[in-house]
Amino acid sequence: MAELHDLTALEQAEAIRQGTLSPVELTEHYLGRIDQLDETLGAFITLTPAMARKQAAEAESEAAQARRDGRGLSPLHGVPVPVKDLILVAGVRCTFGSEAFVDHIPDVDDHVVGKLRAAGTVMLGKTNTPEFGLPCYTESRIAPPARTPWDLDRSAGGSSGGAAAAVAGGLAPLAHGSDGGGSIRIPSSVCGLYGIKPSRGRVSAGPVLHDISGLSTSGPIARTVADAAALLDVLAGTMPGDPYGAPTLPPGETFLDHARRRPVDRLRVVSLLAPPVPGVELHPDCRAAAADAADLLRELGHHVDELELPADDSIRRSFSAVWDVMSLARPVPPGAEGLLLPLTRHLRERGTRVSGQEFADAMYAFRALGQMIEDALLTPGAGYDVILTPTLAQPPAPVGSLRNDADPEAEFAALAAFTPFTPLYNATGQPAVSLPLHWTDGGLPIGVMLGGRYGAETTLISLSAELEEARPWSGRRPAVW
Repeated sequence: MAELHDLTALEQAEAIRQGTLSPVELTEHYLGRIDQLDETLGAFITLTPAMARKQAAEAESEAAQARRDGRGLSPLHGVPVPVKDLILVAGVRCTFGSEAFVDHIPDVDDHVVGKLRAAGTVMLGKTNTPEFGLPCYTESRIAPPARTPWDLDRSAGGSSGGAAAAVAGGLAPLAHGSDGGGSIRIPSSVCGLYGIKPSRGRVSAGPVLHDISGLSTSGPIARTVADAAALLDVLAGTMPGDPYGAPTLPPGETFLDHARRRPVDRLRVVSLLAPPVPGVELHPDCRAAAADAADLLRELGHHVDELELPADDSIRRSFSAVWDVMSLARPVPPGAEGLLLPLTRHLRERGTRVSGQEFADAMYAFRALGQMIEDALLTPGAGYDVILTPTLAQPPAPVGSLRNDADPEAEFAALAAFTPFTPLYNATGQPAVSLPLHWTDGGLPIGVMLGGRYGAETTLISLSAELEEARPWSGRRPAVW
């Protein structure tokens, strides 16, 4: 018999609307699974059971009233959605994954939290993240490592590793994540999930810690395309004070609508398998995953060309300069700098040496790169509609293998070699998704990435849904389930 966590988020929400499932029952089910499995998976930093039960009771009452009134509810009403611990929730501890902030309790919600509240979702807690979300693994001094349920010796990735571990392990039906260099797509890849990095400005980062660089954005991590699209509908929308704003959907349209459609026209796809960072080797499993995805696209009638662009280290250098400066964005309490991890201190020290001119040049390089990609590859009517690459250059990494406290400079170089493909879309602001289309012979998930034109999440979502329909993945279950 199927258990509640076997249902998709949208199936759970539909049962709530019909009155056959109680949000309170659903919340208790997930709290029980967290109690049973979180010590193994390292998905959460802070649990909020009292808040979750209160929100679930309110959602249940609202659902009952809606049935009496004959009115609709949010597509995710009553569904649990944990929040990454880089995001502020009023009255709930926010550590940013750092020992320097273990007692930090904000008094304001970030806008995405307000949107989740308005949609009637239930917050189980704050998910695990590395310090300030800087590395692509989730290991810190304040919580156990986040592990992929497909192999508990391997990392769940980062920096949304806790969110992905929660969803892949059945501790939550879907989750909020954020992505500044691949932090939604990396854990989605290593945990066998679907993740969307939205276009720059699609989701507000305010009101407190706007990312002025435009690298980072919130987005969904889910088991299915439709669940992720529904959560993107909840999170999307600009707010006063936002420095960026993506084009809005036509009136009445939703991202969920597009998850239920298929591309009207056959698409032109360009497959880029060569890592854009010089000297990076692509693992055969990652190459096979992308090549297999290209074959599947062709079988579905899409046109796929394979190109090889020269590696260019200038983009890595520009990204590093901006990343270093942005590592300084969170003010550390006086006297607490020594509590930071070696990589964090190293990046922050480098950030102090980036001049204003260098920062401006790096930001200009991002804009020039985005324009070049649009002009050369994605011009409507002349070029391609979608870019296909591996999500990562390597399979899921063993816990601890990417971390190097003794040599943070070498660690940062290793992180860049592990994730050469993902930062491109943070630099350009284009949307990108990671799809779990491939598993190794040993049972490890290997993600593939699709990138699109700025503002064109709908194309990626519709194409993702077509691929999911052709090769369903949500029925796969890890050993921890």
